[in-house]
Amino acid sequence: MSDVALERISSGVPGLDDVLGGGLIPGRSYLARGDPGTGKTLFGCSFLSRGVKVGEDALFVHLEEPEADVKKNAGAVGIDLDGVEFLDLSPNSGVFSSTQSYDIFDTDENEQTTFTERITDRVGTLSPDRVFIDPLTKLRYLTSDEYQFRKQVLALTRFFTEHDATVLLTSQNTSHSSDDDLQYLTDGTVQLRNGEMGRSLSVPKFRGSSVKSGEHAVRIGDGRPRANGENDGVSVFPALDPAETDRYTVGEQLSAGVPRLDELLGGGLERGTVTILSGPTGVGKTTVGTQFMKEAAGRGERSVVYLFEETTPTLFERSEAIGIPLEEMVENGALETREFEPLDNSAVEFANHVQREVERRDTSLVMIDGIDGYKLSLREADQRRLVRKLHSLCRYLKSVGVTVVLVDESATVMGEFSATDSGISYLADNIVFMRHLELNGEMRKAIGVLKKRTSDFERTLREFEITEHGITVGETLDELEGILTGEPQWTTPSEDNDE
Repeated sequence: MSDVALERISSGVPGLDDVLGGGLIPGRSYLARGDPGTGKTLFGCSFLSRGVKVGEDALFVHLEEPEADVKKNAGAVGIDLDGVEFLDLSPNSGVFSSTQSYDIFDTDENEQTTFTERITDRVGTLSPDRVFIDPLTKLRYLTSDEYQFRKQVLALTRFFTEHDATVLLTSQNTSHSSDDDLQYLTDGTVQLRNGEMGRSLSVPKFRGSSVKSGEHAVRIGDGRPRANGENDGVSVFPALDPAETDRYTVGEQLSAGVPRLDELLGGGLERGTVTILSGPTGVGKTTVGTQFMKEAAGRGERSVVYLFEETTPTLFERSEAIGIPLEEMVENGALETREFEPLDNSAVEFANHVQREVERRDTSLVMIDGIDGYKLSLREADQRRLVRKLHSLCRYLKSVGVTVVLVDESATVMGEFSATDSGISYLADNIVFMRHLELNGEMRKAIGVLKKRTSDFERTLREFEITEHGITVGETLDELEGILTGEPQWTTPSEDNDE
């Protein structure tokens, strides 16, 4: 049976349905497994809350936390459990005070038959469309051996299936009690993790459907709706699928709006290419990038700039001073600026943000300013892996015809030349470099093109300035040599040059 033929219901977790190829398949059983604190219960709460919102009956069978604590914890992250039915099988304080020992259930309930009877009775009364049992591994304490445990779980899941209920179970895999066997007894498994670099999940098993492979980022909100309303409750940020990013589309040339800069570029930047703007601090890399966004706005296109090294007000102030009206572009919907707090997002989350901006808001130009900030701000232990994720993001953007501008700062203000210091030159279709020059005791600037994959370009250097009227690119610097070495010399000394 194809994926299209299968009915789907939403998991209730934004982003997870995309990973699952459209959502859960109704009438089946699924397992959410992971260590304590990975968010399994909140996933179940979102699953039930979604059911109530669409008019379904939802039952929460809780064997660990009291109902009040479950509701309080879910409400703290913005998940509303009003309308969800609860079957409380958690132990209470009376068990301890009466027996002076801890048992999972009251003495008269400490039988497997009582456990199953209470569930089956409630299901028979309610006929729920969705059931969440948290955690199922507590059932192990009620069975005599592993064989009886698996037998009971299999019978329980079949019972729910026969009643047309979709079931989500949670389990904990510990060194003392493995839950590997539960993966064989359910139709799908969602593996949750909470590591040093943040929360994530993968889907190693999902019967009857393909899923997005890889490690997907997970975020648990703080219950306060954010400006974009994205991160309230639990959210999943699907990783980019490399299989979906192999369709490169190189389009028409896009003018910079500065004729001599276009001449350097052989006419402009091609749509759907990746351009690195490289140079030392203060040379004008961001300004050149914003010039392309200004021109995009003039064509009626939308751009997004991701700021890793400066704030939006600072960018606005600098740009307004040279005649690039970024604030006005934002007000007109032609530009979005996004700042990322250090270590608040993973690379997968960032890529997902960019993907949504492109697919939902028709963005045609994306600028990442700058690469060093990207490496330092996103959570990732391995810098090489971070660059690979940036590569995947650029491949995706190219595949959908989005033009990408990467701002990369070189370490030295003058001296030995290198195309980029970030090891990302292989990502680029175009490399535009800028240099500071010291000539006759005066600081000046030069701009040139080092690489262009899709067309010819001018192989000269030109002087350029940033004034209150914007970017000015001058004549070619034919009478200078040694600019890239940091020691420019006049080839034809003259009285003017020697002044």
